[in-house]
Amino acid sequence: MLHAVVSAATEGEYNPLLPADYDIIWSAVIFAVLLLFFWRYALPRLQKLLDERAEAIEGNIAKADEAQRKAEAALEEYTAQLADARAEAGRIRETAREDGKKIVADAKEQASTEAARITASAQAQIEAERQTALVSLRSEVGTIAIDLASGVVGETLTDDQKAKAVVDRFLADLEASEQAAAGGKK
Repeated sequence: MLHAVVSAATEGEYNPLLPADYDIIWSAVIFAVLLLFFWRYALPRLQKLLDERAEAIEGNIAKADEAQRKAEAALEEYTAQLADARAEAGRIRETAREDGKKIVADAKEQASTEAARITASAQAQIEAERQTALVSLRSEVGTIAIDLASGVVGETLTDDQKAKAVVDRFLADLEASEQAAAGGKK
């Protein structure tokens, strides 16, 4: 069918495939007006809009880069602060350990001092009780010795001076015999 149309167009003056001359001229004039309108008004506005958009995008990219640099700086600062905090915590722990050792040493020293004081106090108390017991024993032994001596001698020893001399002599003899017995055992 296409072949029939082409052959018909070549046979006569009228070609159905080509438009009339006036259609071509007016179409060219309208095309030129529209081209001039777009070239003069639409393209510059479109170009301006595209340039503004490109600047906005570049500005946002620059802002994003700046924000990223700030975030990296903040991260580095945070990391440095964290390292400082860890070092400070280590120093605090070490100081606490040393303080703990000092406290334990002070407590041991105070305990030793207190134990020595208590021991000395106990020794003094024991010595005082020993002296009290010795005085009490001397007086009882003296009384018993005077009673025995009165019974052996057959006379009453009522003179305190005489009785005291007898008791002292008796106790001296008793201590001498104890020391002799202790020396013999060694």
